[in-house]
Amino acid sequence: MKLVNTPEQEELRQSVRRFLTAKSPSAAVRELMADEGGYDAAVWKQMAEQLGLQGIAIPERFGGSGFSFVELALVLEETGRALLVAPYFASAVLGAYALLDSGDEAACAELLPGIADGTRIATLAVTEDSGQWSLDGLTATASQSTDGWTVSGVKSYVLDGHIADVVLVAATTPAGLSLFAVDGAGPGVTRAVLPTVDQTRKLARLVLDAAPARLVGADGGAGASLTRTLDKAALALAAEQVGGAQRALDMAVEYAKVRHQFGVPIGSFQAIKHKASEMMLRVESARAAANFGAWAVADGSDEVPVVASLAKAYAADAFFFAAAENIQIHGGVGFTWEHDAHLYFKRAASGQQFLGDGTFHRERLLERIGI
Repeated sequence: MKLVNTPEQEELRQSVRRFLTAKSPSAAVRELMADEGGYDAAVWKQMAEQLGLQGIAIPERFGGSGFSFVELALVLEETGRALLVAPYFASAVLGAYALLDSGDEAACAELLPGIADGTRIATLAVTEDSGQWSLDGLTATASQSTDGWTVSGVKSYVLDGHIADVVLVAATTPAGLSLFAVDGAGPGVTRAVLPTVDQTRKLARLVLDAAPARLVGADGGAGASLTRTLDKAALALAAEQVGGAQRALDMAVEYAKVRHQFGVPIGSFQAIKHKASEMMLRVESARAAANFGAWAVADGSDEVPVVASLAKAYAADAFFFAAAENIQIHGGVGFTWEHDAHLYFKRAASGQQFLGDGTFHRERLLERIGI
């Protein structure tokens, strides 16, 4: 397993960073935070047409670029650094991998090309009003008639569910947990945006009332496939959190160099040095875990289930720590609405809960290693 990026992968990182620096500056992030849709359609189109980001890890036979999870993780690290406000994680990670992991070639051939070229936004609906990310105890149900499948139930905290063209819904049938593709704007679907602490990431509540659906994969076979999808999503989120944590560290160090007290930069004070060094240690440790997980997915390693929970739990805590310390180093100005420090803090706080909190993932890690 290689753990060092190639020159081509580093060039991809720099290309994405240049694009996001131009298209997702702080002013654009703040504007989209207040936008009901939650993304810039023109930038979304450019991401697909100029850089091919939505389909970077989708196989070529389904309209994507055919790169590995490593390249996807590099992109996600940069989107986390820029606090990109767009349905990228929902569509390119949750939606795409839910389809790929299902093994349903027909569904992939029908839905993935639109996800890859950005003309179709997808998302995955697992959690319900309890907010739990466990696949056990889901109450949404699906039934089959001569006219096909329908799904009924409530799905909550659905990432970008308010704008998704296709929602991949986890629901139970007499055969067990299954996955269904539902038209997000179709009959029987009522959706509403939820109030959130992190306004850069939109979550929705979906009420499904006999919504027409297409079975994806085998009836009763979604337990194993969704577990694989959620493990990949946890590693993808860890990569994104590394990017946000690195940006928080960079902001703190930059400020410590220019802010003077008693005639010297505050970065010369031992207390500030200790804060910055602890931030760097945690950020680099999180990066190591996230990178190992990305390479494990790319190599098809059987270590993915273990490293997924480890990386997600650690990266989430590292991001929260870095974002909080960034505010402390900035002092009073770091607490103001006008400064960007709070945007990273709120993203870090929401990321600790998204896809399962640290307690959930540490318990899962212990279970998976047999403790």
